[in-house]
Amino acid sequence: MTKITNPPDYRNDTVLPLPKEVTANAWAVDAACSGNPGPMEYKGVDLATGEVIFHYGPIHGTNNIGEFLAIVHALALMQQKGISKTIYSDSYNAIVWVNKKKCKTTLERIPKNEQLYDVILRAENWLKTHKITVPIIQWQTRQWGDIPADFGRKNK
Repeated sequence: MTKITNPPDYRNDTVLPLPKEVTANAWAVDAACSGNPGPMEYKGVDLATGEVIFHYGPIHGTNNIGEFLAIVHALALMQQKGISKTIYSDSYNAIVWVNKKKCKTTLERIPKNEQLYDVILRAENWLKTHKITVPIIQWQTRQWGDIPADFGRKNK
């Protein structure tokens, strides 16, 4: 993995250390979960400015659910604001779930996560009633490093 300066001298479209292959006209999304399940949160970051566009949680859930909800949140917010940007996610599972319009979690539905299941249902319904019109691209962590929306809590 190449060390990228912040911002790299070959970029004038971002304040973040983005590789050449990554468009700055994009949002990156990521989730974090302490335990699995456990307190989960997710956020979206604008790759041109570094601004946190949205943040949700913490709420009892799983990392995969958070990754799924982050993508749907980005899609819905872009549509609401009438903007079109690429979405980057480092979660293969979440991208598959979004494309299938279904959160395929195995998390048992219990009173502790009832609020989360309401959010999942809203996200699935949004996907079933709206067309995805922006690219959703998997962030290549091994090549590019951590996604800019990363919470930075991994044990290294």
